[in-house]
Amino acid sequence: MKTIGIIGGMSFESTVEYYKLLNEMVNEKLGGLHSAKILMESYDFDIIAKLQKEGDWQKLGEILASSAKKLETAGADCIVITTNTMHNAADTVQNSVKIPLIHIADAAAYDVMERGFKTLLLIGTKYTMKESFYIAKLAGEYGLKVIVPNSEEMDVIHNIIFDELCVGNIFDKSRDKILEIIEKYKGFGAQCTVLGCTELPNIIKEASIPVINTVYSHCKAVIKEVI
Repeated sequence: MKTIGIIGGMSFESTVEYYKLLNEMVNEKLGGLHSAKILMESYDFDIIAKLQKEGDWQKLGEILASSAKKLETAGADCIVITTNTMHNAADTVQNSVKIPLIHIADAAAYDVMERGFKTLLLIGTKYTMKESFYIAKLAGEYGLKVIVPNSEEMDVIHNIIFDELCVGNIFDKSRDKILEIIEKYKGFGAQCTVLGCTELPNIIKEASIPVINTVYSHCKAVIKEVI
């Protein structure tokens, strides 16, 4: 079994779920008392979030690349960034190391296509919904049609993520708002919803159309790499 190098803490809520799922998946495959071999560097998310808000993706890329190098030196066989948004720095991270980075958007696209869907609604942070790094993979590399919410709806989802989910707060009214947005875009042809934020599965378990839990998709892809 190979060693997984995790760059986490963005937020700790989703990193906890990664750790749990990766260990459960290894145990399911190997049985007995087996668990995942993991090295991790975890950030103070406040620092990362401020740089995101400032749009300093170059600095963020440098920070994550530094972590990737440390993990590679420590013996990691692959790199896993436990957040959708910070895959905006994925190319910088991959170019800094010789071991593979397992990209979350590749994993999400695979699960969308495996289930026979061609048109999806992408929800997540404003960065994920507005920047090209995620949509370019889904649409450009995999030929999927990607729908995103309008600007006002993006703000609603973004604020729920940062103000509530990243600190472990789950409110029914927020769930209802997100479900309303999903229902709206079902009417515009969305066949599934990609939960393009690793905190969103904590509040959205199901909707009027199938949901793709990117944490689960990502962990499955990681396990294929390491076992």
